[in-house]
Amino acid sequence: MAADFEKSGPWIGVGGMAVAFFLYGYSAVALPGLVTSVVLPALWLVLLVLTCVWFTRHPYRAMAMPFLAVATWFVVLLA
Repeated sequence: MAADFEKSGPWIGVGGMAVAFFLYGYSAVALPGLVTSVVLPALWLVLLVLTCVWFTRHPYRAMAMPFLAVATWFVVLLA
């Protein structure tokens, strides 16, 4: 049975964004500061809204959003 990413891809994207939320949320607790307490959660919210907008229109882009969210989290924290 072949995987149908047109149907499951958006759900993978939303689930992955929920997982990425824990990274963004924990960084606000572990590293208190303006960037981790305000900027990162706002950025995550923007990425989540974009994932929801792309849910039906662009399922492959929605599936890629958690990877972009985690990569962005690493870049912001390492910078």
